[in-house]
Amino acid sequence: EFELNQIGLPWAYDALPPVEIVPPERLFDGDVFLFCASRFVPDTSVTSGDVRMAQYQVNRELAVRYARMARQRRYGGMFCVVSDPVDNLCAAFLNESGLEPWQIQGYGLGVMHKRAEYYASKDSRFASYLTEGRAFGPHGKDLVIANSIDRYDDALSRELTEQAVRANIAVRDLGFKPYIAPALSSAALSILLTLRGEWHYGSLYLGTRERGAFLGMKNRLTKGGWEWEDLDLPEELYERIRNAYDNLCEIR
Repeated sequence: EFELNQIGLPWAYDALPPVEIVPPERLFDGDVFLFCASRFVPDTSVTSGDVRMAQYQVNRELAVRYARMARQRRYGGMFCVVSDPVDNLCAAFLNESGLEPWQIQGYGLGVMHKRAEYYASKDSRFASYLTEGRAFGPHGKDLVIANSIDRYDDALSRELTEQAVRANIAVRDLGFKPYIAPALSSAALSILLTLRGEWHYGSLYLGTRERGAFLGMKNRLTKGGWEWEDLDLPEELYERIRNAYDNLCEIR
């Protein structure tokens, strides 16, 4: 409250909504809940493996606490998961909250798409991604970057995927924690696009209650519910996405 209410345009006192502190019993009074909390962030010296999954267990305990609060309040709004690992925490929240799958979306894929765009803009071999590419899957090691839907090149796509995945580590190698790009590209900007009903990247639930997972894809929120791109995918690309989905189904 102290810092956020000091952000704004000069003299335009109503340009941004005021921020207020609310007691726990009012947390689910709104229409949209943004879960950005984290109990553990890996140290910048951690440069091997998927550091996001190192956060899963401790952040899951925190997510479950809020999920049970949502169940008690019979929350009817939308729950947006920003904390890592996004897709897995979405599943944990679904299991404990009693909410419907369509009430939950994860926000981690937006920055992976922008990281792929960043590298594609610097290497002409990946230039097709800027106009024809897509991102799918989780915000982590099973990310799927496709250089092009119509002219898919598996080797090229996997190379660009690796660069996008390792961008997280590249920031850490510089001595910083990678907060800014994910906070804006995956979270703030993507959530605004969601609420405006515009296309964005986010994770939606696919499957049944018995077996399913939150999978990142290009989608938008319409008056009739969620709409996602229904693409005719090359077999090699489809198999990569299915593998990512199967792996996500195993972590609950």
